[in-house]
Amino acid sequence: MKVHPCPRNHVQEIPAAAGSALCVRCIGQAEHNLRILPVLHQESLHHLSPTPRRTNPTKVSGSRKRDHLDISVLDARHNILAILESWSGIVVEKLGRVSPDRSVPQLARFLTVNLEWITAQPPAADFADEIESIAAELRRTIDPDPSELSTLTRKCVVNDCAGTITAEPQRGGGKARSSITCSSGHSWEMREWLALRQLIERQRKSVSA
Repeated sequence: MKVHPCPRNHVQEIPAAAGSALCVRCIGQAEHNLRILPVLHQESLHHLSPTPRRTNPTKVSGSRKRDHLDISVLDARHNILAILESWSGIVVEKLGRVSPDRSVPQLARFLTVNLEWITAQPPAADFADEIESIAAELRRTIDPDPSELSTLTRKCVVNDCAGTITAEPQRGGGKARSSITCSSGHSWEMREWLALRQLIERQRKSVSA
């Protein structure tokens, strides 16, 4: 059987897994994103109407209570439901499955169950990209602190790299440590986090400009 490369623009050519259009790493990342989406979706509820922390309780001049809804959170929550529903509809149509309930947990679970079939189809790369995109969008609305790096995902800052940066806790030498890694193989030490985050924010601003 002819081996073809994973179509997701890795730094180096990586062969697709047997019977799949994607490599093992991309399949695993897609599964991880599907499993974390319901958690992120639920967490985003707490950010619909954000209230800033009072750093100076005695200062009231110029302060303003934010009691409005955050439209970006509403958009992110709408996007995740629409995309999961769209891909689930394809599975239902092609495989004759029973449609899942229209909720993020049910749709994500349905896609996870049928992930092997989805990743073997020609649009598998589009599926992985969209699932990764909506997970990243939800993370941006939540915007975790650096102390919560285990949930952080951002586009890699290395030129021409399509990977994502994820900070994940690791164990080594008898104590916990953390590293920042890119899904395509780039890595940074924790002491480089501040400079790295500045690069990420600069990249986001240039894209939205």
